[in-house]
Amino acid sequence: MHVEATHDVLVVGAGCAGMRAAIEAHDAGADVGVISKLHPTRSHSGAAEGGINAALGNAGDDSPESHTFDTVKGSDYIGDQDAIEILCREAPGDIYQLEHWGAVFSRREDGKLAQRPFGAAGSPRTVFAADITGHVLIQVLYEQLVKREIAVYEEFFAWKLVENDDRCQGVICWDLLNGGLKTVGGKTVVLATGGQGRIYRTTTNAYACTGDGTAMALHLGLPLKDMEFMQFHPTTLYPTGILLTEGCRGEGAYLINKDGERFMKRYAPNALELASRDVVSRSEQTEIDEGRGVDGNVMLDMRHLGAERIIERLPGSRELSMVYAGIDPIYDPVPVRPGAHYHMGGIETDNDGATEMTGLYAAGECACVSIHGANRLGGNSLMETITFGRRAGRSAAEWALSHTTVEVPESAERDAEAKLQELLDRTDGERPWKLREELGNSMLENFAVFRTEDKMTKQIEILEGLRERYPNVYVEDKGEVFNSDLTQAIELGNMLDTALCMVTAGVVRKESRGAHSRPHDYPTRDDENFLHHSITRWKDGGIELTGSEVRFTKWQPEERKY
Repeated sequence: MHVEATHDVLVVGAGCAGMRAAIEAHDAGADVGVISKLHPTRSHSGAAEGGINAALGNAGDDSPESHTFDTVKGSDYIGDQDAIEILCREAPGDIYQLEHWGAVFSRREDGKLAQRPFGAAGSPRTVFAADITGHVLIQVLYEQLVKREIAVYEEFFAWKLVENDDRCQGVICWDLLNGGLKTVGGKTVVLATGGQGRIYRTTTNAYACTGDGTAMALHLGLPLKDMEFMQFHPTTLYPTGILLTEGCRGEGAYLINKDGERFMKRYAPNALELASRDVVSRSEQTEIDEGRGVDGNVMLDMRHLGAERIIERLPGSRELSMVYAGIDPIYDPVPVRPGAHYHMGGIETDNDGATEMTGLYAAGECACVSIHGANRLGGNSLMETITFGRRAGRSAAEWALSHTTVEVPESAERDAEAKLQELLDRTDGERPWKLREELGNSMLENFAVFRTEDKMTKQIEILEGLRERYPNVYVEDKGEVFNSDLTQAIELGNMLDTALCMVTAGVVRKESRGAHSRPHDYPTRDDENFLHHSITRWKDGGIELTGSEVRFTKWQPEERKY
C-alpha cells in the first residue's frame, strides 16, 4: 500500500455538502481532492425533493430574522442560535449564486424565483425546482467540480482517518474498482458523508447512507452531538419507504384517515398538514396505533389539486406513486406512513465546520453545528449543505495553505492492512446481511417515532449482542474487484456503533423534545434538566455521555403551540 496522492484539502463524500466544500476550497487557492464511494451525481443529496429555504420574500413578507426564529422554535430550542443566524443570513446569497451557476429553480409569472410554504415556516420561503430540487443542485455542483478540474477518487470507500501528530492527515480507502487499500493524504480533511438512515429497516435514505464519516470520527475519540434525534418524515410511500416530498402538503395536499377525516385538525388546528415534521409524524402514528389507519398507513390526498397543478409542481411525486405504489395521485389517495429520514445529530463542529481535532472538518448531515436541534424544518438541510459546506471548505483551505507537511505513518497503513486481511481470511461465520436485518428491524421496533424506557433498554441489549457477534462476520467474496460484500461488512460495523450512541443518548434524555418523543413516561419538555446538547464519545470500547451548553443569542424557550 502506498500514498496514492496528497492534496491540501481532501473532501470525503460528494453530495451537496462535499462538492460545495470542494468548490470553495479550490476557489480559495487550495489543491483539492474528493473521495466518494459513489459517482458524485449518485449521492443521496440528489434524492432531496421539496426545496431549499431562504428568506427572499418573493411570496410573502420574510426576513432572515423570521427564518432564524422559525428554525430556533422548530429545533425545540436546542439549536445553537448563532449558527442558525449564520445560515439564515447567508442563505439568500447562496441561492443567488446557485442560480447564477445554472440551477433551474421554478419561477413565478413575474420571473422571480417561486417559493412554496413548508412546515412550521412563518412565510412561504422554500425555493424549489418542481419536486426534484436535490437532483438539480447536484448536477449544477458537479458541473462546477468538472469545470474546475477537481480530482475525484470515484468508488473509493473511505474506511479509516489517518491521525498523526495530533492532527488528521488523510484517509485510508478501499478501492472498489481495482481492489486493495489506497491512502490519500490531505493537510486537512472535510467529512461530508451524509446520514445513517439505513440503521432502520424503512427509511427514505439510499443504501449508501450508513454513517461512515460519523463512525470514523467516533473511532478517533471525537465527540458526537445530539445523536438521539432521528427525524421521521411523515410521508414515505408504502411499502418501499421512498420519500414523497413535504412539497405535496406545501401545495395543499391533505392527510386523511380511513374515515376520510382530515385528522390534523385535531392535532394542529392552525398549521394542519404544515405543522413541523415531528408533530405530523406523531399525529399519523397515533391515528395508525388507534386503528384509524389503512394497513398501517394514512392517506395523502392530492386529488383536489387537479391534474395540471400536480403535473407542473409535483411530477416526481406522481411518478414515484405510480411506479412504486401503482397509484396515480390525480385520481386516488396514496398510502403513506412515517419513515426514518434525517439525522439531526452528528460530529460536533464549530460554525466553520472545524472539529476538535486539528485538520478535520465536517459539513452536511454527518455534522452537527447544530442548526436543527431536536427537529429539522423541511428545506433547511439542503441550505445547510450549501452554506456550511462552503464555510467548511473555506476554513479547511485557509488552514491547509498556511501549513506544509503531510505525513502518513507506515504503521497506520500496516494496521489497516492487517485488520482487512483478518476479515477476508475468515472462512466461516455469520453473514453481514443477517445482522443488518436484525439491526434494521429492532431499531424500527424500539427507537422510532415513540420511545419508552423499556424498549430503549431492550434495544441497547440487542445492539450489544449484535456488536458481540460482529467480529465473527464472514465475507464470502474474497475478490478484489467490486467487493460490495466487504464494504457492506465494514458499513455494518459503522452502523452498529453509531446506533449504540443514538439509543444510549436517548435513554438518558428523560423528556420529550422534538423528534425524541416519550409520551408514556416523560411526555413534556423539561428545560430545567435537559436544555442542553448530549455529547457522546467512544472511550475504552464503550460510550461516555456528557452534555454541553446550547448557544443562545436572543430567543428564550417558550411553550409549543400549534
